[in-house]
Amino acid sequence: MSKIEVDAIDKQSGSTVTIGGSGTNVVLGTCGQTVSLGTGATQTGFGRTGTVDWQTGSIKTSTFTAANGEGYFANTSGGAFTMNLPAGSAGAIVSVADYSTSFATNALTVTPNGSEKLGGIAGSAFLTTNGQSVTLVFVDATKGWITVNDSEENVSLNPFITASISGTGNTISSCGSCNVAKFVGPGTFTVSAAAACAADNVVSYMIVAGGGGSANYVGGGGGAGGFREFKSPVTPYVASPLEGSTPITVTATGFPITVGGGGAGSTTPGDPGGPGTRGTPSTGLGITSTGGGAGATQPTPSPQGPGGSGGGGSEGQSGASGNTPSVSPAQGKNGGNGSGPGPQNDYYEEAGAGGGATGVGANGNHNGASEANGGAGATTNITGTPVAYAGGGGGGRGALSGGGSGIPQGGTGGGGNGSFQGTDGEAGTANTGGGGGGIGAAPAVPERFNGKQGGSGIVVIRYKAR
Repeated sequence: MSKIEVDAIDKQSGSTVTIGGSGTNVVLGTCGQTVSLGTGATQTGFGRTGTVDWQTGSIKTSTFTAANGEGYFANTSGGAFTMNLPAGSAGAIVSVADYSTSFATNALTVTPNGSEKLGGIAGSAFLTTNGQSVTLVFVDATKGWITVNDSEENVSLNPFITASISGTGNTISSCGSCNVAKFVGPGTFTVSAAAACAADNVVSYMIVAGGGGSANYVGGGGGAGGFREFKSPVTPYVASPLEGSTPITVTATGFPITVGGGGAGSTTPGDPGGPGTRGTPSTGLGITSTGGGAGATQPTPSPQGPGGSGGGGSEGQSGASGNTPSVSPAQGKNGGNGSGPGPQNDYYEEAGAGGGATGVGANGNHNGASEANGGAGATTNITGTPVAYAGGGGGGRGALSGGGSGIPQGGTGGGGNGSFQGTDGEAGTANTGGGGGGIGAAPAVPERFNGKQGGSGIVVIRYKAR
């Protein structure tokens, strides 16, 4: 390999040396001398020059993937979004700047490709300072992308869980230092990067199954869908009394989520009518909550009566069992017993109410001494505000019964009201797992009211995100 000492050739400022062959080294002497590579010559080991081509004709307003050697202006005034970095190679360079001075209101998330790192951490960064501009260079697999220029010196590397969701109607929202993923239908909870600290990968969750459907004609209320909750120590909030299910540690993978539908109410006409249908399970993170039990009608108990919470029994029947199959803490309570039977006809009788997450369904009463109200659900702040879930459906009350003050109420947490004196029952509330309200016997047209559907379930995952 030849070596040219420029000092030996020309000491004058501004002189130019052109090297013709590959593999030639040059040592520059006096300030101002210029070296250009000739045919076949290459330069190695120097990386990029540290500049980008700014894309002034394409202001970014939504999630995009950056390209090596380009700079972008990000306008987050309409909402936060993400800049995905390209696949890293040594010397790759990307820049971004706050176009609308809105990063403090709506942060720009910067996410490496695949399992690559940002500042040595396999996770995203958040640009949260108004007017911020950042230049990143990919160095190697150990450190990944490194900040070489930051106008505000405020690139906040995220050492916590980075996740996304799929599915219609499902959402992720911010709550203090946590994010809350709420599933009202099927989808996937995808962890793209786990937290740097193992303890921060333990997530909180609430899984509520679909509520049971109710029966008609001295119809029992539907049982609430099973309720299960775990509170991670790193995601502070006020949990329900049923908190304490199995701890779950997430990894960088996708977790399928199933949200159970409410069981159908009976549409069988006449006397004795028909039972409701059990709700369907909700699943997520390997945890299953059982659908709420169906409300019963005469003459025999419903085989679908047991469930997360039990369905109410009809005239002369016991309520069905909750927490079936058994888990700890219990995912629900038993349904209430039906009345009598008494010496008078069915129009004076009342079916039992469906069980709720924390309360048993009330028993029915002969001649309406009181109402068979649904079992109470469970209240939790996992979403950031206190919300009750998994209330039992009220029992169906005969139209000629007296004494009580009125309509059997559904349990707090979405349970539907039962029927009384010409009123129709109510379905369980959607995405609460509430049981459907039972239907009482009515003179002349006993089949005029159908049983009511249970409310669909819900799955919530709360995790530390910043």
